[in-house]
Amino acid sequence: MKIDDHLLVADYVSQRQTPNKGNSFDPKYLIFHFTAGRGCQSSVDWLCSPQAKASAHLVVGRDGSITQLAPFNIVAWHAGKSCWNGLTGMNQYSVGIEMDNAGKLTKVGSKYRTWFQAEIAEDDVIQAKHKNESDMGFWHAYTDIQIQRANDLASLLVETYQLKDILGHEDIAPGRKNDPGPAFPLTNIHSGAFGRSDDTDDDYKVTVEGLNIRKGPGVEFDPVAPPLSLGTEILLLETKDRWSKVDVKGPNDIEGWVSNKFITSI
Repeated sequence: MKIDDHLLVADYVSQRQTPNKGNSFDPKYLIFHFTAGRGCQSSVDWLCSPQAKASAHLVVGRDGSITQLAPFNIVAWHAGKSCWNGLTGMNQYSVGIEMDNAGKLTKVGSKYRTWFQAEIAEDDVIQAKHKNESDMGFWHAYTDIQIQRANDLASLLVETYQLKDILGHEDIAPGRKNDPGPAFPLTNIHSGAFGRSDDTDDDYKVTVEGLNIRKGPGVEFDPVAPPLSLGTEILLLETKDRWSKVDVKGPNDIEGWVSNKFITSI
């Protein structure tokens, strides 16, 4: 993956120009979003439609494919009413990346549904509390390849344009927007692009009683220790779309994999 004349180049990248764009600019920030749409292609089609009055620089599909809708030196309309660090109208200062993801889900009986009533498999659901909300919720999980693409894109864009920060839509428009949500590992992506400012890891805690901690990222792996109790504090070492490798705080030096559904950031 590389950038050539403000366009992304890779085998899995396609170009499609949106009419919803502004003048040239020098980006200072990177903003991640989720599409909350029915699929990658429908989101691309909508963001390229004049009536949408919205766009983004990139849309990242669940299969890892990327569609670029505007060059990185052209303003895209992804942020709306927003502000950060004394700046208002973040379209004028940021690259916007849309991740194909349905966002927050509703549980109806044993089923998980999107706002447009599509059913999401339980394996693709994460239970977590949004940092701007007080209650736990259900969220559509991102795929491993999406997260890898997000990491690669963040590092490349930060290096190419000397960006100042990586943020979520929820950061620049709190109360109005909740994307990319708690299923998206924004802290890890930020750390990968900029490096950690200290030697601390990401602090999380267990949200259920009796959480299995396993040798690998899946129920087929054996437990490495007795189940973790509710409220156990853990350090996040590595994140996948459904599982995370963690280090359990305390004197026992336990390290293993837990389901993302049952942990939340402290």
